[in-house]
Amino acid sequence: MAPNSEYELKDATLLSYPKKYKVFLLNDDYTAMEFVVEILTTLFHKSTEEAEKIMLEIHKKDKGLCGVFTHEIAETKVMQVFKKAKKSGYPLKATMEEE
Repeated sequence: MAPNSEYELKDATLLSYPKKYKVFLLNDDYTAMEFVVEILTTLFHKSTEEAEKIMLEIHKKDKGLCGVFTHEIAETKVMQVFKKAKKSGYPLKATMEEE
């Protein structure tokens, strides 16, 4: 493109990637381990083996990483966990933290 072209870009446009957020499930004394595995397989699309590994991490370390998402998707995942747990009678909680 010629330097004096009418279509010349005057300023470089900088694109940035959206911030990512980690979604964690938190341990509690009431939620069944099977339900946690179900949440991980259905909402976070983990294999049964991955879900069981994360469930044990939650049990031993009080929280486990379920995935990393954009803000909107992370928020949606947290709400989905809350709704499904409440409907099933469990106090399971999910949180999100900026990566």
